[in-house]
Amino acid sequence: MSKILVDSVVFDLDGTLWDTSATCAMGWNRVLERLGIPFRPITEHDVRRVTGTPHEQCIREVFAGLPEAHLAALAAETAVEDVRLIGERGGDLFPHVDAGLKQLAVRYPLFIVSNCQAGYIETFQRWSGLGDCFRDFECWGHTGRTKPANLKMLIERNGLRHPVFVGDTPGDQAAARECRVPFLHADYGFGRCPDAAHRFSSFAELTGWLLARA
Repeated sequence: MSKILVDSVVFDLDGTLWDTSATCAMGWNRVLERLGIPFRPITEHDVRRVTGTPHEQCIREVFAGLPEAHLAALAAETAVEDVRLIGERGGDLFPHVDAGLKQLAVRYPLFIVSNCQAGYIETFQRWSGLGDCFRDFECWGHTGRTKPANLKMLIERNGLRHPVFVGDTPGDQAAARECRVPFLHADYGFGRCPDAAHRFSSFAELTGWLLARA
């Protein structure tokens, strides 16, 4: 891996720091039942398959074929149900994320940029107890903007000169490329980026690499 300058680290959330697919699947099924919309049971695989895209797009892809009124209701209701249920049940942090973030936060300013709905990052921070590790965050639910636009906004807002972006999907890689920042691929996550120059098979490996450059 080539030498790169790093003065800050921006993380994607789902597939990079944790996995809430099982909890969200439970929430989506509850919303289907509450709204009386006939549909097959949603599985965590359904959720994981669309993770990384804005919430409304996730719903439209998983529930393709339903009437527009149902899709709109599901998008609105599941956005709220996800945050509520995750606040109760949480998600699965990937191995070594807790210790790794605490180590990295001593050496770097840390940030989050995600395509999630409003309230989701705050719920992650509260549930994980890792909120103090992060300086700032941005998401689709706050701005309605794309991941590249939100990444650019966060970088400019915080005056970052040499950030890296850590993510797990081609969309994350494209956002980093558009913002002209190095991309670090969380290869243990949900997506595949076969041409990524910097890839890591675990969060512990990623942590070690970043600490060596602090």
